Amino acid sequence: MSADLTSEAHARAATFMTPNVMKWRRRLKCTVRKVDDIFENALLEALETLSKEGAIAWLAGADRVCALGRGTELVLIFLDNIPEVVRHSDETVIPKIAQTAAFLSEYAITGSINPFLATLPAVARRLGSAELLLGWLQMVKRMATEAKEGTRPLVERAPYLFGQLSMAGGKNWIDYGVRVYAEHPHRLPDYFSLQSADAKAMLVKERNGTLFMDVERQLGLFARAFWDTDTEFRPYSEAFDTMRKPRPHLDRHGIHLPDVYEDLGSIKAIDRYRAMLAHMMAHKVWSEPYLADNFSTFQHICIEVFEDARVEYLAMQKFPGLRQLWLSMHPRPVPGSCLEGWSCIRHKLAMLSYALLNPGHNYTDKSLLDYAARFRARVEENPFDPSLSTELGVHWLKDNYEHDFRQPKVWFEDTQVSYRDDNRYLWIFLEDVEDENDFHSDHSAAERGEGPENEGILPPQHYPEWDHAVQNYRPDWVTVYEAIHPPGDASLIDRLLDKHKRLSKQLKQIVDLLKPQQRRRVRYQEEGDDLDLDVAIRAAIDFRIGSTPDTRIHQSHVRDGRDIAVLLLLDLSESINEIPPGLDSTILQLSQEAVSLLATAVEALGDPFAITGFSSNTRHEVRYSHFKGFSEQWDATPKGRLAAMEAGHSTRMGAALRHASRYLETRREEKKLLLVLTDGKPHDIDVQNPKYLQDDTHMAVNELESKGITTYCISLDPQANDYVADIFGRNNYTVIDKVERLPEKLPRLFMSLTK
Repeated sequence: MSADLTSEAHARAATFMTPNVMKWRRRLKCTVRKVDDIFENALLEALETLSKEGAIAWLAGADRVCALGRGTELVLIFLDNIPEVVRHSDETVIPKIAQTAAFLSEYAITGSINPFLATLPAVARRLGSAELLLGWLQMVKRMATEAKEGTRPLVERAPYLFGQLSMAGGKNWIDYGVRVYAEHPHRLPDYFSLQSADAKAMLVKERNGTLFMDVERQLGLFARAFWDTDTEFRPYSEAFDTMRKPRPHLDRHGIHLPDVYEDLGSIKAIDRYRAMLAHMMAHKVWSEPYLADNFSTFQHICIEVFEDARVEYLAMQKFPGLRQLWLSMHPRPVPGSCLEGWSCIRHKLAMLSYALLNPGHNYTDKSLLDYAARFRARVEENPFDPSLSTELGVHWLKDNYEHDFRQPKVWFEDTQVSYRDDNRYLWIFLEDVEDENDFHSDHSAAERGEGPENEGILPPQHYPEWDHAVQNYRPDWVTVYEAIHPPGDASLIDRLLDKHKRLSKQLKQIVDLLKPQQRRRVRYQEEGDDLDLDVAIRAAIDFRIGSTPDTRIHQSHVRDGRDIAVLLLLDLSESINEIPPGLDSTILQLSQEAVSLLATAVEALGDPFAITGFSSNTRHEVRYSHFKGFSEQWDATPKGRLAAMEAGHSTRMGAALRHASRYLETRREEKKLLLVLTDGKPHDIDVQNPKYLQDDTHMAVNELESKGITTYCISLDPQANDYVADIFGRNNYTVIDKVERLPEKLPRLFMSLTK
């Protein structure tokens, strides 16, 4: 396409298009004259459906179709039809559709591109999801390479075909035609246009069950009537997953259901859909995700049984008729049917699941009866408590564990509850999967830090951790998320400072003594406090004799005697929310008072000073919060952050020390001090051996020392003498056993360390 033609087309279009439409028209390089006639209407329709990125992909796809040189009509059909296709799938299909059209052109399938594009909206409407539509594109490509004579009649009849068959049924019907008529290509058009008796017979054979698209409206009304919500359905097919069959599941995109269901005995397919939908909606309303890394694989399975039963109990309290529907589809395993030498954990849990659903069960196993009773007592007390499932699941496994559970042969007979989903919604998976098609949830590592509650969190940093058992580092083992702490009411800090007016006065006297008194002249400055007369006179003489004068004629004065940068790292674990015996303030409140006094003193002293805090929730989530930066003044902004300080979770100290060192090691001051204020030893919920994190913190202290950073610990734990010296060294810690004296002790300790 020449530049002259493109310019001519744009000039022609500019005569009747608005500036905004013209801006979009310039993105489309296609110069087919009729495009201008329909472009504005097509664009308006597209922008109602597509994002900006989707609209750009739409125009790029149209350019690719236009470049095929297969006639004017193709690009017009593409522009008109793609927005409707996206409404029933998503924007990811746009380049795939253009690619398929190019594929048909490459294989010279005469007259097939036009009906392929023309029937896509109807096909997308019947299939109902991007996944199934991409499956259809795969079928079209296969036809072009293996049965090209049948491609055009197939794409022409596709809407009718998928009105009769599921995706799996359609694939089987196509596979049969390609296989049987491979040696008789002249008969392919009759088969794929549904003219032959063979084609009609196969269609009847594959037309089994109830298609999801035929009951979608009823299911939508069911969800709205029961749960007062509009639900996004994502039908899927098993036709393309022969190794690993997909299962119903719930995620951010909606509820994923099979595209076809057959009757199950006396249970109608529509009731199977309703049972599955009700179960997943119960999860959506009442389930909260658990941290997967906190539990073993066996514990996952046990917890899921109790959580399924808990949300079903809540649903049946609201809609009692669901019990009979679910019971009709729940297997009833026979006690003792799991054979010796097999892993029977699923068999035992299936019996327990049935007992939890049906109070009228006839099981007699003592442990089963005990846990059924415990479950009913807990749900009657508080069915909305999600910890019910984790506690009962973990304890059931502890009380019923058998070594045979680890047998490679797992007993699955009568254990599959067909109306339940795969429970991915219940778990936070912190390790990203390598294959995007692997089992995953919405709560993965890649998505942490998203959402309003995590606004402002920077990309994660990964740090090694020392494993004392193997005497080596685990590389990239800990993940740190940092953010500037959200602000609160700065007046709270001002009130705390007023509360300690006497102490503030004493600290000011100490600060005055510590302030550097001597001043040092710094000469040869381009800019400075005043002129350096000696240098200025020399520069004037040089100028008069024709030499190049020195322009560094200024001087400045700096205080001499203190050259130190200090970073205060606060332990913000859950334990500082406690109120010590005999006091009326929490450790957190006392810490706020102490840090406020210290910050006021250091501000007057003039040392570069930063305040940060940390807490952890396993190695996958160490939260590091900034309250005051080195360059910030101690004013209302950092005071507001400190006022909003909150505590929670655990104390993975080594990772926090390593991250804090990133801010100190780049400082130019001669001395760099990292003060750690903590109320206990390092610990986290995913570590059983307390020595593990203590040794890792000790290694982190050594790493900081090698970088020229001194680490000093202020501990509020009366028992700290038993371990703190091993971590920080004998001369690098102080234990404040009377917590109420923290506001007084912390600033004084800082003065003594930096005098």
